[in-house]
Amino acid sequence: MPHTLTIAVDFDGTIVENKFPEIGKPKLFAFETLKKLQEDGHRLILWTYRAEDKLEEAVKFCEKKGIKFYAINKSYPEEVFDEDISRKILADIFIDDRNIGGMWGWGEIYQRLKDRSIIREQKKEKKKFGFLGRF
Repeated sequence: MPHTLTIAVDFDGTIVENKFPEIGKPKLFAFETLKKLQEDGHRLILWTYRAEDKLEEAVKFCEKKGIKFYAINKSYPEEVFDEDISRKILADIFIDDRNIGGMWGWGEIYQRLKDRSIIREQKKEKKKFGFLGRF
């Protein structure tokens, strides 16, 4: 299945409870949802404030829970940062506990992304057959 979305996901307060510099308990349904998103073909990027040893701890924690990220704190696995270039990454969606209005539950996040993918496919079908009405 081709990838549908590139999703950047924060760690502390988003995947796990915010206990930085320690690793908090996993948020309810976080790992189950992340696994399902990967199964659905989405690319996941870990996008976190953590660095060095604390970042490595977070990555290993996620791997033990069954999540291996496409990239970590960058847009592509092979990307090398130049200090003269912005570290902003290329992603379609950012999941972060610091969103305006707070963070939705992981079940709602999955459902909204699933609905978005269905709508996107329906729009492609309409274009393919020449039906360009509003969606």
